[in-house]
Amino acid sequence: MNDKTSRQPRLILPFLGPVYTSLGESTETLLRLLAGALFAVHGYGKILNPFGAVGMVESLGFYPGVIWSPLLAATEFFGGILVGVGLLTRPAAFASTIVLVVTVYVHWVVKAEGLMGAEKSILWAAIMLYFAVRGANGQSVDARIGRQF
Repeated sequence: MNDKTSRQPRLILPFLGPVYTSLGESTETLLRLLAGALFAVHGYGKILNPFGAVGMVESLGFYPGVIWSPLLAATEFFGGILVGVGLLTRPAAFASTIVLVVTVYVHWVVKAEGLMGAEKSILWAAIMLYFAVRGANGQSVDARIGRQF
């Protein structure tokens, strides 16, 4: 028994092992596609009007808003697309994680909404952090070109 095998917990229902193994990469790909697509859709309105959030970002203390607003728009829209297709996955997911951690702070502290206001941002940040650390899998553009960041 090697180290990897000995660290794996035994399954209560061992016959499910092949199911988990065969669906693992596809499920991870689905999560990456959905997370990327939804983040891009969320940023779509901002990319159409990249200076539309100037007042909002400045109200949160990010000056000058004319720089931060387009960066926010680009990170959400293009970062979502990159994560979704699995191209430059790690840097795109890392940038998205930073944006989402800021939204956690905004909801939890600035707006004083606590956990109930920040829970979606926490979940999104965790998903993007996963891909920032893990990268894309074999079903990605990164894998197709044979290079990862």
